[in-house]
Amino acid sequence: MFWLINVLKGEMAVIGPRPYLPDEIKEMGKYFEYYKRVKPGITGLWQVSGRNELPFYERILLDVWYIRNWSFELDFMILLKTAYIVITRKGAY
Repeated sequence: MFWLINVLKGEMAVIGPRPYLPDEIKEMGKYFEYYKRVKPGITGLWQVSGRNELPFYERILLDVWYIRNWSFELDFMILLKTAYIVITRKGAY
């Protein structure tokens, strides 16, 4: 439940790209500019699209696509899929 505190403080969003580690930011190259535009999220498109089954580069592409195509409908779809993923534990290792 610590994530809820971060959301309430405005440091994170419920839905958005997950935060990256400093070493990962180096690998992102030009795509890091997109991440600076949004708050990191608790869940996001990457988590409901394969999660640990996807290579790092695909995670970046999914996050950038999400940032560029954000909508309430997309967030609602991600929220519904997140509930399903949590229940079935799909893609979690």
